[in-house]
Amino acid sequence: MKSILVLHAHPAPRHSNANLELSKVAQSIDGVTFVDLYARYPRFKIDIEKEQEQLLAHDVIVFQFPLMWYSTPSLLKEWQDLVLEYGFAYGEGGQALSDKYFLPVVSAGGPQDAYHPEGYNNFELQTFLSPLEQTAKLCSMNYISPFTLFASLRAKADGRLAEHAEQYQKLLLALRDEKFDHEAAKQLPVLTANNLPIVEGK
Repeated sequence: MKSILVLHAHPAPRHSNANLELSKVAQSIDGVTFVDLYARYPRFKIDIEKEQEQLLAHDVIVFQFPLMWYSTPSLLKEWQDLVLEYGFAYGEGGQALSDKYFLPVVSAGGPQDAYHPEGYNNFELQTFLSPLEQTAKLCSMNYISPFTLFASLRAKADGRLAEHAEQYQKLLLALRDEKFDHEAAKQLPVLTANNLPIVEGK
């Protein structure tokens, strides 16, 4: 059984129906350590040693966040800048995260067709998330395509949020219980509630 660390970053969680529901899911699963980074570090004074110890203690690292101005929220970027140090996460002697799995869990305000060269956001979602993919590669981690809720602002009203939260639970359980098909996931640029490659009955 693999241990999972979920690092949740939302600067105003009270205004987010989507991330509140996903956070409840993550906190309900045995084997998952859930951390609300904005609650832990309201003044951005990150305890680097504590964060590195948590990384070492887990097999799967999840960044759960809303896409904000086509990037991660600022505290999550600050966390990366400080915690993923040379000699720890990369560079000479920096093998602490080698072979761990890394999964972005993203809520995006726009619909999926907006993240396309012909859509109003002009680029695929994976283009905006390419810094995370390259970070995982630099740290010798196994990158998993982002589990994404598109049109997240409307997801609760149109009934998609409950299904997405249910599939998020299945995803975390599959990662924990080693029932996630990593090879199949590599063929999918984006994971959604409709295409999770989970091996049933393993």
